[in-house]
Amino acid sequence: MDKISLRKKVSNDLKSMDKMAYEHQSQLIAKRLMETNEWKMAKCIGFTISQFPEVDTWQLIRSGWLDGKSIVVAKCIPSVKQLKFKEITSFDQLEKVYMDLYEPKMATTEVMNNKIDLLVVPGLAFNRQGFRVGFGGGYYDRYLNSFFGKTISLAFSSQIIENLPYEEHDIPVEQIMTDQEIIKCKPL
Repeated sequence: MDKISLRKKVSNDLKSMDKMAYEHQSQLIAKRLMETNEWKMAKCIGFTISQFPEVDTWQLIRSGWLDGKSIVVAKCIPSVKQLKFKEITSFDQLEKVYMDLYEPKMATTEVMNNKIDLLVVPGLAFNRQGFRVGFGGGYYDRYLNSFFGKTISLAFSSQIIENLPYEEHDIPVEQIMTDQEIIKCKPL
């Protein structure tokens, strides 16, 4: 299956998820992440703000603040197809942008990628080697080229696909947290 068809199928499957199952499974995934050494040791964690039906990151951000962690959130710069991460200390520092996504306001402080200890990398579909199919903009693929911290993705078990299309230049994540397991990724 090509990436476009895969994106459509996985997206439709996720949108049909029951709200209670979504909440419960998001909570299981968050608990798994917060029990990892990567979470415990990280001083600065990078996120994107989730939008249903993605695994909920709002609760993880709140937990990070309670744990005294610096939370940085992705800001897309469409003119150059790049990501910047900006520190937020409150959800008031977010604004709704294109496609109803929430991103940090421009006035928030930018954080360089060498300050981010753990990056939670979004995606629609993943394989057990850590390769992912994202949302099609290529922002994270470009960002990961110069990122050297730890990488983890959050996914519902239905998002793990055996025959996932990926390209030679794609950079896999190190772990995937699902509602059923923690996948320690080993690239081919």
